Amino acid sequence: MDISYILDDLNEVQRDAVTEELPYSLVLAGAGSGKTKVITHKVAWLNKVKDINPLSLLTVTFTNKAAKEMRGRIESILGEQLNQMWCGTFHGLFHRMLKMHWEEAGLSKSFSILDGDDQNRIIKRVIKKMNLDEATWQPRQTQWFINKQKDEGRRIAKLPNKATYVEEKMADIYLEYQKTCEEEGVVDFAEILLRCYEMLNKNPELLSHYQKRFEHILVDEFQDTNEIQYLLLKLLVGKDGHITVVGDDDQSIYSWRGAEIKNFLEFDKEFKNTKIIRLEENYRSTQNILNVASELISKNENRLGKKLISNQNQGDLVNLNCFKNGKDEAI
Repeated sequence: MDISYILDDLNEVQRDAVTEELPYSLVLAGAGSGKTKVITHKVAWLNKVKDINPLSLLTVTFTNKAAKEMRGRIESILGEQLNQMWCGTFHGLFHRMLKMHWEEAGLSKSFSILDGDDQNRIIKRVIKKMNLDEATWQPRQTQWFINKQKDEGRRIAKLPNKATYVEEKMADIYLEYQKTCEEEGVVDFAEILLRCYEMLNKNPELLSHYQKRFEHILVDEFQDTNEIQYLLLKLLVGKDGHITVVGDDDQSIYSWRGAEIKNFLEFDKEFKNTKIIRLEENYRSTQNILNVASELISKNENRLGKKLISNQNQGDLVNLNCFKNGKDEAI
């Protein structure tokens, strides 16, 4: 079988990442080094060389735009349409799973998804129902609190040993809010992942089905995963599954929305004998730009470390400009 078209436009390290056969791979990839390229070509490799049906792969990224682009690139490499492929965002893929298994998830068949504004309106109603002052119990702050609990996989809010009255009341609002959602047959975005995790945990046969179905899991932008996303991945990989995660620990900037860099840094401890592959050849920038960036990034704490090397020339020296304000900078 001629599979040269899969590997021809990859550099040596990208080929290693694509063809790695160990169950667990962590691809540490700097900006502009071909992260998504590794994912899309690995899907093609698994299909054409390992004879794995693309519909038996779970391919995850973080935005609808990225998922659409990834699917398009995979279809272009394989030369076929894959409308039913499990390729998408965490929320999109696990919403699909809930729609298929609504009964096992304890939902009504016609359940609907709340957007942020809808969720906020329900929280306001709950606060009013509990005879609380909205000025004190601000709905947006309460919304953040509820979503944080769910993102960390908790049905009951985690409170410190000496919880304050405010913390205890927020936990009460969370419980009343969830009761309201159950009564009205609606789920918020954070609930999609938590509900799926609970469903799979409580249904061993269903979990076994998906562990066998998803012969290989591939995750892009892994540094952005939060706790419940990581728990779902671990659950689906099980003892015998395969997983490839690709990301950049130096681009983990979303801790404010739940991203856990420890998922990245401790991956090889959770998944023993992980193969770590570093993509260090950059295709976007000149070496002078990368030298400055690398020097700054080297000061970061909690990183696995890599050195970016440009495939271009040295380029112009980097200029440092200072501005009084954002308007001057924009001009």
